[in-house]
Amino acid sequence: MRKHALILPEASGARSGQLGTGTPLRLLVLGDSSAAGVGVKTQDQALSGQLVRALSADYALDWTLVAKTGATTASTLEWMERRDPATYDAVVLAIGVNDVTRSVPLRRWLAMQDRLLTLLCTKFGAKRIYTTALPPMGRFPVLPQPLRHVIGLTASRYDVALAGFLTNRPEVTRLQLDLPLDPSLMASDGFHPGAEVYRIWAEHVAAAIRADFPSTATPSNNTQETGGK
Repeated sequence: MRKHALILPEASGARSGQLGTGTPLRLLVLGDSSAAGVGVKTQDQALSGQLVRALSADYALDWTLVAKTGATTASTLEWMERRDPATYDAVVLAIGVNDVTRSVPLRRWLAMQDRLLTLLCTKFGAKRIYTTALPPMGRFPVLPQPLRHVIGLTASRYDVALAGFLTNRPEVTRLQLDLPLDPSLMASDGFHPGAEVYRIWAEHVAAAIRADFPSTATPSNNTQETGGK
C-alpha cells in the first residue's frame, strides 16, 4: 500500500502571521499531514488557513502552523521539546493517524499523548488544547479490503482509549466530528481531506475556540463536547 500510494505535497503558503481585529488570541496549529494541508494546494484552503479566516473577524490573531507529513505523536513531541518556548492561548492538535498506520502500541501512544499535552501546557502556556477524534479510517477510499477493515477497527480502538484518557485532562476540548468522506470530497489520494472537509473541520474548531475565548463581538455559546470540562 505504501509503495503504490499517491504522494501529495504539503499545501504551500504562509505558516505564521497576524490577522484580524478584536480580542488578542495566540493560536498554534500542530500536527501531521492533515495539519500541513496535504490534499489542497494552498494553506488558504487547508485547516489553518480556513480556521484563521473564520476567527479573524472576532480576534486579533497571532498564529503559527507547525506540521509535517508523516508526523507521529512521538516525533511531534521531539520537535516541540527542541522548539524555543513561546506562549499560546489555543493549540489545535491534529495527530494520531500515523500512529495507527505505523502500529504504535496503544499504551506507548497514550503515554506520548500525555507527555505532549503536558509540554504544551507547561513550556508553551496553552490555555486550551483542541483535539479531534480520529477519522473513520475504515471508510477511507484508498484502503483496500481487508486492510480497510483492520485499520478501521484499530483506529476506533485507539480513539475510544483516547477519549477515556482525555476525561482526566480538563484543559483539552475533544471534538467529535461527522466529516463527509465521500470520494468527491477527499483529496486525489483517497486518504487526505479536500478543501470542503477542511472547511467543515475549521468551522467546528472555530466554534469551540469562540466558546472558550469570548470576544467582545462573539457571545459565549459552548456547545462542544469536552474532555473533563
